Formats: sequence, C-alpha cells, structure tokens
Amino acid sequence: MIGRIYTKREGRRITFFQSLSAAGFGATAISFGPARMGFGLFVPEFKSAFSMSSSAVGLVSSLGFAGFFVGLLIAQFLLNRRGPKFPVLTGLAAATIGMGIVALSPSVFVLALGVFLAASSAGFAWTPFNDAVHRKIRDVDRPTALSEISTGTSLGIAGAGALAFAMVYLGLDWRTSWAVFAGVSALTLVGNWAALNKVDKGPEVGPEQGWSDVLHPVAMPIFGIAFVYGITSAIYISFAADYFAQEGLPGLSESSTSSFVFIFCGIFGLAGLLTNRVRSMIGLTWLIRALLITAAAALALVALMPGVWLGVSVSAGLQGINIMMTSAVLAFWSERLFPTFPSLGFTITLLATATGSVIGPLIAGLISDKLGPEVMFYGTAVIPLFTAGILQRRFVVERPAKA
Repeated sequence: MIGRIYTKREGRRITFFQSLSAAGFGATAISFGPARMGFGLFVPEFKSAFSMSSSAVGLVSSLGFAGFFVGLLIAQFLLNRRGPKFPVLTGLAAATIGMGIVALSPSVFVLALGVFLAASSAGFAWTPFNDAVHRKIRDVDRPTALSEISTGTSLGIAGAGALAFAMVYLGLDWRTSWAVFAGVSALTLVGNWAALNKVDKGPEVGPEQGWSDVLHPVAMPIFGIAFVYGITSAIYISFAADYFAQEGLPGLSESSTSSFVFIFCGIFGLAGLLTNRVRSMIGLTWLIRALLITAAAALALVALMPGVWLGVSVSAGLQGINIMMTSAVLAFWSERLFPTFPSLGFTITLLATATGSVIGPLIAGLISDKLGPEVMFYGTAVIPLFTAGILQRRFVVERPAKA
C-alpha cells in the first residue's frame, strides 16, 4: 500500500503515516507549545522579575514571533538543499538552546534573545512536515496527518500550563519550568532524529516553481486569513493570560490563573483533530467563518468577563479551538492549493501568519498602555469579526493555484 515501508520480518511494518504523524506531533508540541507560547504563559512572572510594562511585553512577544518569521525563511532554504530532517532538527536544537537561555536570563535583553531563538523553532519545525506528508502519504490521508501534526500544539500548550501549575504547587520558580521545557525539547530532538532518518530529500524545485508562482490571485484568501489569524492569536497568547491573572479567579493565585488559561486552551485545542471531518460536513468557507467568529468571541470575553470562572474557561476554550483548527485548515488548504510545491506554499502562508504575529502584539501593547487593555481586546475582536463578514464563498477555493 502507498505510504508503507515493509520490513523483512513478516508481520512487522511501519507506515510513514504513523512515523511522520508522531514525529510531527512531537515537534509541534515543543516548538508551537512552550517554545512559541511559553512567554505568554509566564508574562506575570516576567513582568515582576524584570519590571516590564505592557509595551515591553508586546515588544518581546513581537521579537519572538519575528524569530518564527526568520525560522520559516531559513527552513525553506535548508529544506530545498538538505530535505526535511535537517531543518526540523535545527529547529528543535534552537528550541532547546533558547529555552535554556530563558531559564538563565539575568535581564530583559537576554530574555528577549532566548524567546527569539526558542520561537524560531516553530518556523523550522512545521513546514518540512508538509513536504514529507505530501510525498510519503497518500492523498486521502493527508488532511488527517496534517491535522494530527498541527494539533501537537495542543499537547504542548496544555503540558506547559500543567507544568507551570505544578511548579506553583511545589513552590518552584519559573526558571525551573523553562529548564524542564529545555530538557523535554532535547528528548524530542533525539526522537525526531530517529523518526526522520527514512525521509529522503525531495526532488529539486525547478525554476518554474518559484515564489512568484505561489502569489497567485486564487491564493490571496488563504494569505489574508493567515494574516488575521497571526494578529489575533499572537495578541491573545501575549496578553490574555496576564490580564486574567491580574483580575484573578476565586481560589487561584495569579500564577495559577495564567496556567489555568493555557491548560484549558490546550485541552479544547484537541478539537483540531476533528478539523477535516467538520470541513467535510459544513464546507471550508463556513468552517473559516466559524473560526473567525470563535476568535472574536474569545478576545471579547477577555475584556467582558475577567475574574469569572465561566468567562475565563469559555474564552480559553474558544481560543484553543481557534488556534488548533485554524492551524489545521491552513495546513491542508495550503497543501491543496500548492500540490506541486507544498512546502513553499505553506512557508508563504505561515509568513503571512508570522507577519501578523509580529505586528499584532507590538501595536496591542502600545494601545493597552495608552487606552487600557479592554479597548485593546475589544478592538482586536473586531478584526476577525469583520473578516468573517466580508468572506465570500467564491474566493475560498481548494484547487491548485497554478495548473
């Protein structure tokens, strides 16, 4: 069967579907979990340790997402020349080193350096799997595999939140949490090294398959959705947990409240595994609209119902669903649009996300300091709500952007 490797021993067989899905799940769990989102989880501690304002938080967060942007560019370069294994391992090494630097950081400058390096792993570690999945897994199984890989983020987010909560319970500080993150990242690096040995380099990309070919009018909607997703998700990740922590929840400390937000976000994010099934039921256009409205509701609830268990739970849950399902949508939508150069198409899609992620927290931090966090959250919620209103079905297509 397509996508299987048979061993010489009868009855033993390993599928690329299983190995790539598991390796990709682990890589995204680390790189898109604590490496990319861990800063937002520990904003209350960072603000206390380094006397950071909302503007400073936005700046450091934006620098982290800039690392994501740079990682995407380097990953595409390495993928074309070395295959998927090299950029994935490079990204996990960056995550390990970056999180180690955060654990030891004596100042905001060093903290920002560690966050930049750790977050760059998200750019390195995801797009190569799109290339490998496209070449090694049959067409009917690709959306499921890509959904499973992208949903690794859920485990990473929930695990990071659970670890932070445990650290509070045990009386340990945030530096210990980041040291543990670095250790788990190192173990994931070893696992991916073993799993990706069987994935060879793809065929050379011809001159007719350049970046200009990906920037096709048919592809503009996916880039627009990716950009909006980058803005809204980055702002939520950077500021929501800290705002909830400031308002407090009955029975929880400030640090525990922040952990609770990320745990719920990660658990509800497991809905990403159902993304392809939901798309089959209601269609891609309605799925995207629903996710945009979900993002708007999650942001609005931060300002509307802080300090209330129901508001925090629903907001974090909706954001988890939005992050994971939108990630899965971008993965398989991009793979459908760019079947002849899936990794390049997905790279540009994620560059649109990264651009929004860099711009969003930087501006949001300034607005929060000047006008207050409520205005910032409500204003951000308008962006996905407006996008859902103007989204037209005729623009959302899944055919190749170039024949």
